[in-house]
Amino acid sequence: MSFKLSPLIVLFAVLAGVLPLGAQQKGQYVPGQFGLNAGVLPSPGFTYQNMEINYDTSTFNDSKGNAVPGKANLNIWIVENWLLYVTNAKFLGGKLAFAIIVPTIANGSLTLEQLNFSGTTWGLADTWVQPFTVSWQLKRADIFVGDAIVTPTGRYSPGALNNIGSGYFGNHVIMGTTVYLTKNKGTSANIFTDWEVHGPKQITNGHVYKTPGQAFTDEWGVGQILPLSKNLSKLLQIGAIGYDQWQITDNGGSVALTGPLGNTIILPANTLPYYSVHAAGGQVNFIMPEKNFALFFKYLHEYSSYSRPLGTTIVFGGAWTLRIPKSTAAKN
Repeated sequence: MSFKLSPLIVLFAVLAGVLPLGAQQKGQYVPGQFGLNAGVLPSPGFTYQNMEINYDTSTFNDSKGNAVPGKANLNIWIVENWLLYVTNAKFLGGKLAFAIIVPTIANGSLTLEQLNFSGTTWGLADTWVQPFTVSWQLKRADIFVGDAIVTPTGRYSPGALNNIGSGYFGNHVIMGTTVYLTKNKGTSANIFTDWEVHGPKQITNGHVYKTPGQAFTDEWGVGQILPLSKNLSKLLQIGAIGYDQWQITDNGGSVALTGPLGNTIILPANTLPYYSVHAAGGQVNFIMPEKNFALFFKYLHEYSSYSRPLGTTIVFGGAWTLRIPKSTAAKN
């Protein structure tokens, strides 16, 4: 028996090999933002936190975890301004809190769609709004749960190389837990999780839409606090941290790919392979409890990824809390 392959089938076979390169992306949540003290919220009052995130890579791995030929060039900077209000109001035995990240400034798309990008044009990115958070302080653990919405306020145009926003809404169910392994709470184990569900995203100006698959992220850390002063007014916290992120459901909608002859073919988005990434590193915190002030620095190396870039993440910044009411120590 003999048969002939149609040109469409041949073209599909050619395009299938570039699907991870031309249309894949990561989730909206940028890993590396938690780690040590993942379940600890500030004292009641207003907290401002500045967090700078740098993601740098020259490698893109295929669906089998192998680097594709050629080098990616991705260097993304993100500046987050967290505004957090922790109330004294009780709900289910815990304290209510509200948060927003605004403005978020970046030099490229948080979803890392481009494989060759070294951003020079900064702009406003998407906005994280967290209208619901409840935290509990237990004898040997701190826990919080919350729900956040990412609104696509960042610059986005289908197919553009200077996108900064993701181009779609996202809902994020988050949870953080810090368990104290010692009675004095100096040694802790930490876990943070984010389950994100996405809305549709316009892929081309021809009204081709894709709904990115749901993603799940965990961030973990084990830390130790060391006193820098006898009165414990200055503390150093060091520890090991890491993160994992997976796509957990199919992409919806369709994607448009350009073939070797310049023609465009529309394919179901669920033909794209799932992405995942895994990283490990370290974190250092400098804490002044009486001043309600802290500085932090994190370095994480991604040691494995599938259908996704493989790089390094550096995070640093600081936080300050205006306690309401003021603590006794603050008054003295």
